[in-house]
Amino acid sequence: MTNAEPRYPYVHVDVAPEQADELSSYLFDLGAEGVEERDEGTLAKNAAVGKVTLVAAFPNRAEAEAAMEEIKEHAPRYEEIVGDAWRDAWKEHYRPFTIARAPSDGIGVAPSVVVRPPWEAYTAKTGEKVLELEPGRAFGTGLHETTRLVAQALAEQIDALAGITMFDIGCGSGVLALVALLLGADRAIAMDVDPEAIEVTRENAERNGLSDRVTTQTEPLAADLQSPVVVANIEAKVLIPLAADIARHVAPGGLLLLSGILVPQKDDVRAAYPDFELVASPAMGEWTLLALKKK
Repeated sequence: MTNAEPRYPYVHVDVAPEQADELSSYLFDLGAEGVEERDEGTLAKNAAVGKVTLVAAFPNRAEAEAAMEEIKEHAPRYEEIVGDAWRDAWKEHYRPFTIARAPSDGIGVAPSVVVRPPWEAYTAKTGEKVLELEPGRAFGTGLHETTRLVAQALAEQIDALAGITMFDIGCGSGVLALVALLLGADRAIAMDVDPEAIEVTRENAERNGLSDRVTTQTEPLAADLQSPVVVANIEAKVLIPLAADIARHVAPGGLLLLSGILVPQKDDVRAAYPDFELVASPAMGEWTLLALKKK
């Protein structure tokens, strides 16, 4: 008797960009095991023109259909993929790319960090550091605007990283902690409430020979622990209620980089951190970053 091939249920829904963050979170509440965002600027194809397509994976058809009933006003679509070949198909579109480039000092070549997946060879050019990254089960290929904003902000503040221990709160795949190390940080403490994210971060640190410089944990940082550079690429709905907890880990005069913020949410997040001065607020697509300096 031949075993039936595995089946993977998905729910597709097209929404306006400003609705994507909230609906994505709601899909997780409804039982989604993962939610991918596709738009006209991503490598994923078939995104609806002018909209974001959310692709939510569910453990079985019954849970997928129950979720569809809850969001029926958004006209969700059901799709079921059979077999395992799809798992590697996305790799065809994930190529090496520059995630951060430090400003030129007018003398030498500006340092930069190139991310490459394990299945792609890449020869570093002068000034480049190569980060081999396998996102695995955690958020963080480095392609998303929220991640790229933080990585570039780290490069622009490269002098602040020299020799320090930086904190990455909500580390996902560990990409930002590892970028900071390649740009000059001595050590990184990577924290995430998701144990799978911590496992992926450890794997990525190991494949880049950085395991001895990265500390990972699922528990909150010790209350009295501070760093000159703290990054938190999470979501506005998390950054606001956790503002006091995040802020206490930034040393006086230190840099706090907050991302995962939609442009319309910028002022609300900024107001939650009154003890910081705004250094910069670059935007990319629908997203913005707050670079803050502690007073």
